[in-house]
Amino acid sequence: MAERTSAGFLTMMLEPTPAVAMTLPLEVREKLAELELELSEGDITQKGYEKKRSKLLAPYIPQIHGVDPSLQIDNRIQASSHALLPGSKQHKSRAANTRDERFRSDLHTEAVHAALAKYKERKMPMPSKRRSVLVQSSIEACTPPDTSSASEDEGSLRRQGRLVTSTPYQAPGHPTVEHWFNRVIQGSSTSSSASSTSSHPGGRSIINTSAHAALNATATATALADLMAHTQLDNHSAPPDVTGMSERTSLHMERPQSGSVRGVSRSYNQQQFQPSFMETADGVPVNSRVSNKIQQLLNTLKRPKRPPLREFFVDDFEELLDVQLPDPNQPKPEGQQMTPLEGEPLSVVTNWPPSLPAALQRWGTTQPKSPCLTALDNAGKPVYTLTYGKLWTRSHKLAYTLLNKLTTRNEPLLLPGDRVALVFPNNDPVMFLVAFYGCLLAELVPVPIEVPLTRKDAGSQQIGFLLGSCGVTLALTTDACQKGLPKAQTGEVATFKGWPRLLWFVTDGKHVAKPPKEWHPPIREASNDTAYIEYKTSKEGSTMGITVSHSAMLAQCHALTQACGYTEGETLTNVLDFKREAGLWHGVLTSVMNRMHVISIPYSLMKVNPLSWIQKVHTYKARVAMVKSRDMHWSLLAQKDQRDISLSSLRMLIVADGANPWSISSCDAFLNVFQARGLRPEVICPCASSSEAMTVAIRRPPEMDVPPPGKAVLSMGGLSHSVIRVDTEEKLSVLTVQDVGQAVPGAVVCVVRMEGTPYLCQADEVGEICVSSGSRGVAYYGLPGMTKNIFETVPLTSSGIPISDRPFTRTSLLGFVGPDSLVFVVGKAEGLMVVSGRRHNADDVVATALAVEPMKFVYRGRIAVFSVSVLHDERIVVVAEQRPDASEEDSFQWMSRVLQAIDSIHQIGVYCLALVPANTLPKAPLGGIHISETKQRFLEGALHPCNVLMCPHTCVTNLPKPRQKQPEVGPASMIVGNLVAGKRIAQACGRDVGPLEDNEQFLYIQEVLQWRAQATPDHPLFLVLNAKGAVASTASCLQLHKRAERVAAALMGRLNTGDHVALVYPPGIDLIATFYGCLYAGCVPVTVRPPHPQNLATTLPTVKMIVEVSKSVCILTTQAIMKLLKSKEAIAAVDIKSWPAVMDTDDLPRKKGSQMYKPPTPEMLAYLDFSVSTTGILAGVKMSHAATSALCRSIKLQCELYPSRQIAICLDPYCGLGFALWCLCSVYSGHQSILVPPLEMETNASVWLAAVSQYKVRVTFCSYSVMEMCTKGLGSQTEALRLRNVNLSCVRTCMVVAEERPRIALTQSFSKIFKDLGLSPRAVSTTFGCRVNVAICLQGTAGPDPTTVYVDMRALRHDRVRLVEKGSPHSLPLMESGKILPGVKVIIANTETKGPLGDAHLGEIWVSSPHNATGYYTVYGEEALHADHFNTKLSFGDTQTVWARTGYLGFLRRTELTDASGERHDALYVVGSVDETLELRGMRYHPIDIETSVIRSHKSIGECAVFTWTNLLVVVVELDGSEQEALDLVPLVTNVVLEEHYLIVGVVVVVDPGVIPINSRGEKQRMHLRDGFLADQLDPIYVAYNM
Repeated sequence: MAERTSAGFLTMMLEPTPAVAMTLPLEVREKLAELELELSEGDITQKGYEKKRSKLLAPYIPQIHGVDPSLQIDNRIQASSHALLPGSKQHKSRAANTRDERFRSDLHTEAVHAALAKYKERKMPMPSKRRSVLVQSSIEACTPPDTSSASEDEGSLRRQGRLVTSTPYQAPGHPTVEHWFNRVIQGSSTSSSASSTSSHPGGRSIINTSAHAALNATATATALADLMAHTQLDNHSAPPDVTGMSERTSLHMERPQSGSVRGVSRSYNQQQFQPSFMETADGVPVNSRVSNKIQQLLNTLKRPKRPPLREFFVDDFEELLDVQLPDPNQPKPEGQQMTPLEGEPLSVVTNWPPSLPAALQRWGTTQPKSPCLTALDNAGKPVYTLTYGKLWTRSHKLAYTLLNKLTTRNEPLLLPGDRVALVFPNNDPVMFLVAFYGCLLAELVPVPIEVPLTRKDAGSQQIGFLLGSCGVTLALTTDACQKGLPKAQTGEVATFKGWPRLLWFVTDGKHVAKPPKEWHPPIREASNDTAYIEYKTSKEGSTMGITVSHSAMLAQCHALTQACGYTEGETLTNVLDFKREAGLWHGVLTSVMNRMHVISIPYSLMKVNPLSWIQKVHTYKARVAMVKSRDMHWSLLAQKDQRDISLSSLRMLIVADGANPWSISSCDAFLNVFQARGLRPEVICPCASSSEAMTVAIRRPPEMDVPPPGKAVLSMGGLSHSVIRVDTEEKLSVLTVQDVGQAVPGAVVCVVRMEGTPYLCQADEVGEICVSSGSRGVAYYGLPGMTKNIFETVPLTSSGIPISDRPFTRTSLLGFVGPDSLVFVVGKAEGLMVVSGRRHNADDVVATALAVEPMKFVYRGRIAVFSVSVLHDERIVVVAEQRPDASEEDSFQWMSRVLQAIDSIHQIGVYCLALVPANTLPKAPLGGIHISETKQRFLEGALHPCNVLMCPHTCVTNLPKPRQKQPEVGPASMIVGNLVAGKRIAQACGRDVGPLEDNEQFLYIQEVLQWRAQATPDHPLFLVLNAKGAVASTASCLQLHKRAERVAAALMGRLNTGDHVALVYPPGIDLIATFYGCLYAGCVPVTVRPPHPQNLATTLPTVKMIVEVSKSVCILTTQAIMKLLKSKEAIAAVDIKSWPAVMDTDDLPRKKGSQMYKPPTPEMLAYLDFSVSTTGILAGVKMSHAATSALCRSIKLQCELYPSRQIAICLDPYCGLGFALWCLCSVYSGHQSILVPPLEMETNASVWLAAVSQYKVRVTFCSYSVMEMCTKGLGSQTEALRLRNVNLSCVRTCMVVAEERPRIALTQSFSKIFKDLGLSPRAVSTTFGCRVNVAICLQGTAGPDPTTVYVDMRALRHDRVRLVEKGSPHSLPLMESGKILPGVKVIIANTETKGPLGDAHLGEIWVSSPHNATGYYTVYGEEALHADHFNTKLSFGDTQTVWARTGYLGFLRRTELTDASGERHDALYVVGSVDETLELRGMRYHPIDIETSVIRSHKSIGECAVFTWTNLLVVVVELDGSEQEALDLVPLVTNVVLEEHYLIVGVVVVVDPGVIPINSRGEKQRMHLRDGFLADQLDPIYVAYNM
């Protein structure tokens, strides 16, 4: 109870009560109000606000018993951290802990707790995912049985019974407050809505209760909604949104697709507070968890911390990435230049063998019975002891066999100096030893590698490259191992990916021949020839072979013998891998040199019994043990079962990874427990080594009379600037390291700068340790360049003089030389991550993540940390395996805490935190995680995480500055500017419309039809084809006229002239005939796409809406559709009682109407054209008779259409240019149209191309969706089409009808695929039209080919056009949208000032032409609003011409080509719709560019659409793969958009294929998608909110 009251009291104390608030002096109240304002306007960060606020309030807060509470809290931190001070040797005996992390340090854990307590619980939106993604079975169930490779990692074995954790240090005096504080540290973070405390040791305490948080969030939400209401700009080129008249959702989609909109609203209980109602920018009220989450996300997005910027001028056109300037206050090294450290000289030993084979021969012949190696089985029982005699005879036999018994074509297979692979499992050291020495005796070069378990082992391909480059043809292995290798069908060992072809030779006794008496292996003195090659994997994952010469091998044995004081016959237990590094140097080489007895403990035994090595030390009274920190840690967890073991025989416990920053805590904890069992503190000897330099430094055993070991407590902040500062102030971010002893005998050690010229470091500076000695590797096999960099470094003094004439080897260990000539290591080059100029070590970050509660969360402590380069800086990625039983809530909780802990302790942001199911990360040979392979999988999108949290907003601080809009330039200076810069005003026009021909005397299209019916009655005008390519129906001039007359007769009695009539027909002659029938009767036709019978629910409402909006008084249709309109399903979808009269025209009586109707003036309305724009708005435009005739005439001239011509059309006939080509042009020009309804393509994709070939058509039209069907459906069938005689060489021009930027990739792949069928690469082009003018550009038959230019995408964001070369970075290809039609004038105008623009500017395309539509057909009262779309004038320049605004951005460019009239040709390039553009960071982005980048980023992204919501960029991707890939996409999408567009993605939504709505023209309906997302109707697989 006490703790609750005190917590409540503190809360009251820090939030000034109303009474207190009233007593605050006026100036304080004013300052508080000012602060609030600064925060709300974003001039100050949340942190800064809280800091200043608490400072202002501090004097007015009542104190508890006169003590400042934050000081009491501080008290505890200082008290508990006294252990951090260097030299404090208090060993508090604490019970060991059953935690799963690798190497636990109580201090670190404590620091992490304190750091987390500093954070308020920031509300972060939880990602949401579909259930099926969560149910990923853990692979643990099917892990293969362990041979040598590990199936799990360095975790603890879980034992029954929990051990008590050490009790936190209690400061005497204030138990209640203290108690409460501990509670907060350990328990506050359990539920994200719990009230949490953040306390800074600096003496500030800020408390934010959950009620307060909820209030805040709601307040922000309302503020945001208000903001949205104010910023909803009236977008000038948007036609009136008439969709508001019916339910919003009704128009969801034109793509007939049954499952396309799933109105599944699922209730989630993750919301902590009641969702507030918000409106989207379109005014759609949204009450969904999505908007709340975005809200939460916006609440967490505080401005990232940025260093001050230099003052420099930025041209708003060049985007400059912020260069991180060094912080002037960062620590700099101040010490003297270091002096190289020399190890003691190698002593002269009498009777020392001249080489290692000589030593083996000596012991094998003089001491054959003495034991060399004891191997153990998985139960810890000794299986076999190899004596020196046995080792000598067996390796002697093997050497003979290898050189004499293996032949190919009577030539020996191997010659001295050849490389041989040694493939031995970790539990068979005996066979390895025999094979290794067998090779040495035969003068062959052994290359020990891991046993490949599967064909796809992590890193196995790289090992293959190594074997290939070493020219290995033979692999030695054991019988058991050979049987276990994966086999091919033939029964031979399978060839592994990337491996050369190998012969496998089994070295067991029965395969080895006995040598004749006179054969003796040559035993020479140690030379500089290669003895063996040790493999090593680099940071990038590539594998190198390090060659070690005979003399270096001998020198290493000599140095280790001297440093460790090895004597003949000593016993050594070895837990390390005997194939490489210290395990090989001590347990295989030096041991034989000194006739020692090695007890080899396999990794598989350690996993079953972590105490086995200690038991063996006890049993064999071993003098030396070789372990890693992990082994000490594991044994701690199991030691309580054992009573009667003694470690008193040990004179040296060599810790091979003593250079690891965690090793100190393992050593300390181990000593605490085992001191009672005879372990002396001074026998623990950490050492540091690297594959290249071999042993670098090792702590000497106690009898050598060396200075006492040292410990350093270093500031992490200092280390990140490569400076050593013994820490005193901030207790949270420190690194405690122990020394790794003195340099090995005979070596010179120095520390050099990591980058650039290898200058010696100063004494207080961290650098890379370099070694010069006789006992180091010689080179990387076959890599002379890298060898020079690493093995032949020449360190220089500050004055540039080499310190020695001997070359040094870089060890990739980062460290410094401390007092008493002790070497300290603080990290490794492969774990180094340089973020914004500061260095961080991956291992340190891992340690911090593992110290975060609940520690049990990470499965067996398996965490990988690495950096990836995104946008010119390294970004930190943390990948962890989570426990199989972890819930979503736990994962998210843990992730958010890890982020906070790393931020607090290391002062870096984590870019991506990914959780994968247990046991799924790639393994390194002996446990451990294969980091480079993990990184590779992450970048390829093959990691399959089950949880991802991206935090680009906090990490990415080097984005270009947002563009500031310049004050607008006045008209006069604009014109002068263009003149001075020599820029043309961007305008162009099509050729003149020449004199009228005979059929063009008619003012009305229906008169043309009557004239043709008399003049050429039997001339065929239309052929409609079905899916089989057969003619379904035809119409000649007379037949069409007669059918139109019948319709007119039926209408005349019933309707008045000027009535609107909806025509709901499938594509065909009926549609055309009824259209002319309406004109004959004086009615205004409106063509409407019929509803899709399988998808009435989404398509029928659109029909209903067009009928209502167009005020149609009657619907004409076929009997089949009439039935559909009155069916049960239709009743469910819409209210059918409100339909106007429906007539079917299938069986009209053959009677001729009375007098045809003739409109009084050509300005009268001819027809209405309704279409849904890409922004999802239904807009109908009015076409007058004059405009209709002008449109037909213009197309006729451009395409040279005459009665003798045939054109093929594969388009929908309901709106725009598609309608004009189907219903108007043939009647006007008299050519024959071959009509292919696109619907028929669904059953037979080749019907259109077959028709084009069959009728030898020169001009054909299609849509993007048709083109896509052809490329996807027929791409692989061109051969079959050729056999069916499909030939496209007749096509002169194939035009894609579109209202968007030309899709170059699609048109090019179409041209490429059908080139084989004779399609000319120049034939394909695009057209451009929009609502105000359905045909502005169209390639036609004459005139130059369409041109393609490459523009700089970055300039385009600033509305500038800068041409660049193909393939240059940031280039974007744009294709000209066909030629401008005759009679059409085009100008580029500024969207805001309405002034004309120059050539180099992107602006709105304005068009003036006799066939412009006359206006939107809308609800009364709104005409004035949109009048300027159809008749607007320039604000300066030519202010007389009346223009229509297309609502599309584009630019004009004068090309080098000439057009038909001999003038230079002006090309029009369409970039995108104004309504669709995204205004982000003050720049204009086109969604298609971002989408193209995203689709390229991963093979499983099928389609993508982007939109913005409250300044957040939302990316929706369709997943074309298995659901477990869904989360792989999140980082890749975020990376690519950052790299290519300098934008941070706010939300990534992964959905099923087909969810992104597409209209009939194949254009994405992004606004519908946005509404669907906000109304929670997409049923996404995963939604990730980037922090």
